[in-house]
Amino acid sequence: MKTARKLLVLPLVFLTIAVSAQAGQRHILSPNQLTAAMTQKVTAENADRASVHEALGRSDVRHVAATMGIDLDRLDAVVNTMQGADLEQAASTAREVNQALVGGSSVTLSTTTIIIILLAIILIVVIAKD
Repeated sequence: MKTARKLLVLPLVFLTIAVSAQAGQRHILSPNQLTAAMTQKVTAENADRASVHEALGRSDVRHVAATMGIDLDRLDAVVNTMQGADLEQAASTAREVNQALVGGSSVTLSTTTIIIILLAIILIVVIAKD
């Protein structure tokens, strides 16, 4: 009986060690999936930042900001530190500004001025959080 017990215990110990070693290596996402997800997020954030930088670089936006006394160079630097919902909201507004300024009509310019002011307010709120 003791011999049978020893013969069963030893394989069970090895089996337990092998199963627990494999269990530690299981992942919900594979490393490739994780890398792809992170790359996609960084790419989206870089595109959002580029949209905001483009809007802040426009001469119309610079003119409106100058009349409001806003330091666009500081805002432009803050964009590089933005992330998450703040960045998405600023990028959305910036894309609207970029599209509206391409149109160039006088009605669009009035709407564009409002959008520029909203973009500036969003960025000022983000700066105030820091």
